[in-house]
Amino acid sequence: MKKSGVSRLLDVSEDARALHHDADVIDLHVDSFIWRRIFGYDFRRRHGAFTRGVMMSQFDLPRALEAGLNGATWVITTNPLGDARDREAKFFENLSELKALLESPEAAARVVRSAAEYRAARAQGLHAAFIGVQGGNALAHSLDAIDRLSPGIVLRVTILHLTSSRLGATSSPLGGNFGLTSYGKDYVRRLNAHKILVDLAHISPAGFWDAVAAHDPSVPFVVTHTGVSGVFPHWRNLDDAQLRAVADSGGTVGIMYHSEFLGDRLFGGRLETIVRHIEHVIDVAGEDAVSLGSDWDGSIVTPRDMPTVLELPRLTQAMLGRNWSEQRIRKVLGLNFLRVVEAVRG
Repeated sequence: MKKSGVSRLLDVSEDARALHHDADVIDLHVDSFIWRRIFGYDFRRRHGAFTRGVMMSQFDLPRALEAGLNGATWVITTNPLGDARDREAKFFENLSELKALLESPEAAARVVRSAAEYRAARAQGLHAAFIGVQGGNALAHSLDAIDRLSPGIVLRVTILHLTSSRLGATSSPLGGNFGLTSYGKDYVRRLNAHKILVDLAHISPAGFWDAVAAHDPSVPFVVTHTGVSGVFPHWRNLDDAQLRAVADSGGTVGIMYHSEFLGDRLFGGRLETIVRHIEHVIDVAGEDAVSLGSDWDGSIVTPRDMPTVLELPRLTQAMLGRNWSEQRIRKVLGLNFLRVVEAVRG
């Protein structure tokens, strides 16, 4: 089949290229801001893959736009050390900085709070940037901290990260065998009240089910960046019962790209493995329940045939290669996530 431009360079067919660039392509978890905080990495300008897909330099806005990534949730990752008041103050500083960077003229992006705002940004050729928090302990000093957020500015909060907190236990082996605390359950309810999506990536299995019980049953929740144990058993991955619970809420599961968590060798990952995890979610919970949740620049090691965001059209090609319908592929690429956002925010 005839190919052109970037498609030829990526060995992507014209059919895959056309579908990919016409679809709503949205990533549920991009962590590039952490490298801005540590090293001054400017994600507004184009970089080469100077780490070859290891740890960082996997993502920047020029490459994302070229790759047809219309939107993403940009996360502010919480440093678990220090006083709770200091974490809260630092979070609000980081929020102001990230918003300013994303809305600067050179970014070609817009901070968005709803599906309607996403569509408006896309119509203008801008990258639509949702904002998320990874590590709910950034706002755990007092439930009133959630009330301080500008209406809608934070789309989602990942309750736990790699360490346990006063909210509950992480899924990490060092996290402890317990679930959400009573304070953590109140935290979930407060997020519901503010129309902030609850993200159950990184949470312990007991904490997952505690959060489901505390959560408003009329509102979807998400797991933004994970693998699935039905393909590869791992403490970082969800089992089938958890997948069904997300689907039953009307939510979606974002599949991440870290090779080792998905079952490949650390430096031998393949994007076909990502598709296997996506397919398992579809088989267990339906095609409305799965999305893309890369964890670009989140200290991950990406597949060798998709080391950066620039090669993302190859993922669409791989899904077409499984003879999936165009509509199924569009759902995975972004429509499932948009549906969830619209259900909560409009």
